[in-house]
Amino acid sequence: MRWDSSRVLVTGATGFIGSRLALHLTSLGAQVHGVSRREVADDTLIWHTVDLRDAEATGELVRSVRPDVVFHLAGEVTGSRGTESLMPTLTNTVMGSVNLLDAARGAGVRVVMAGSIEEARSELGETLTSSPYAVARWAATGYARLFHQLWNVPVTVLRIAMAYGPGQPDTTKVVPYVTLCLLRGEKPLLTAGKRRMDWVYVDDVVEAFVLAAEREEAVGRVFDIGTGDGIAVREIVSRLYELAGNTATPPFGTRPERVMDVERFAHVEEAAEVLGWRAGTPVDEGLRRTLEWYGRRL
Repeated sequence: MRWDSSRVLVTGATGFIGSRLALHLTSLGAQVHGVSRREVADDTLIWHTVDLRDAEATGELVRSVRPDVVFHLAGEVTGSRGTESLMPTLTNTVMGSVNLLDAARGAGVRVVMAGSIEEARSELGETLTSSPYAVARWAATGYARLFHQLWNVPVTVLRIAMAYGPGQPDTTKVVPYVTLCLLRGEKPLLTAGKRRMDWVYVDDVVEAFVLAAEREEAVGRVFDIGTGDGIAVREIVSRLYELAGNTATPPFGTRPERVMDVERFAHVEEAAEVLGWRAGTPVDEGLRRTLEWYGRRL
């Protein structure tokens, strides 16, 4: 793949991973087109205001941009267990993905699509689902497989573990939330923090997307993108306290537990074998970079 002569389309380019990916692709010399439902006052990319729930508009977008690769990261990201998240995850994640895949089918475009480690992985015999978001990502991955198997759409899905790092816009997530509380001298509200998660640094995830687009062997495949290791939330919080030089005991148990949390860790062997990818940023280094990034902006 010659990025310096390529044209790429990044959906979800205002999001956490999408924005980092778009900037990285720009640094590689690609002409990067970003998609957002709202107008974006930013000239680092070529922006398009399109709602992917609109099939006609999505098709016209792909036809007009004529990308070599579409990186599809748009969707409704929420950890809510409430019924209010059913329709947003269904329409934004599932319907948006189907419209994008269908547009790619008509244009013969390569697609690299974001999934989630929270999906139930049927190949591993998993059936338990934890949220409307997890089910929506599972369904979108199923449609990606369908488009590849029936209509030969060259699509790859990356099921991403718990990404963290600088610039995460959702500051209710554990790492940015605790980081900002520490920097502001505030006391965070925390669950018991016993759930183990697979924490993967955002720039490592960006590298996985680039490699997935470069490897022909990745077409039609689904890969877990994470470290393969589980670290409890309370351990991450304690490390942030230590890195911030805060000697207080984190106030675990001051917030109720979230129901139906499932522990899932990446199976990293396939990504290593096919993509040549492994997470390279140790968690302490990633947390230090994150703390420093937010500290410079307060």
